[in-house]
Amino acid sequence: MSKPDHESLSYADEEAKRKKRVKWTIGITAFVIFQVVQALFFVLVIMKFKSPKFRVSEFDVQTLNVGTQASPTFNMSFIAPIRIKNTNWGPFKYDATTVNFTYGGVQVGQATIPKSKANFKSTKKIDVSVSLSSDALPSSSNLGSELSSRLITLNSQGELKGKVTVMFMFKKTKTSQMNCTMAINTTTKAVQSLSCK
Repeated sequence: MSKPDHESLSYADEEAKRKKRVKWTIGITAFVIFQVVQALFFVLVIMKFKSPKFRVSEFDVQTLNVGTQASPTFNMSFIAPIRIKNTNWGPFKYDATTVNFTYGGVQVGQATIPKSKANFKSTKKIDVSVSLSSDALPSSSNLGSELSSRLITLNSQGELKGKVTVMFMFKKTKTSQMNCTMAINTTTKAVQSLSCK
């Protein structure tokens, strides 16, 4: 083999080896970048624990009896649709709790929420029977003037404690608060407005 042929063959081998090294470098770099992106996604999205939302939704009043402006009273019953929205990438197991319904800061009834869990990225729906009575209200309450306007303003408050579990091993305790205000129309016996913080 002549010297120029030998040199051209050697150059071709070196060029092939260089291309192979470049491919390996690109492959390893791409793999490392992929792993970093995957780790960042896991830490920033999957492992970001959020408190589930704990709310009461709109409902139909089953029974409602009201007194007069001179003798203001009310008794009502309904099925309260409680919703626990879990936006985490793991289930939220919560303890039993109660939701207190108040009028003017005075408790007029409550609902019991049993111990259970809300699956990941889902909303747990619980329907509970509620009976409210104004018997505990002081005579100085605003109820008389509210009844004349055909509205009863109620609040529902509660605290839900539990643990979010991600990947079967990462656990974090989370607490959700319910604070909803609703106006019940005494004429239509329907929820006129409902807002939750």
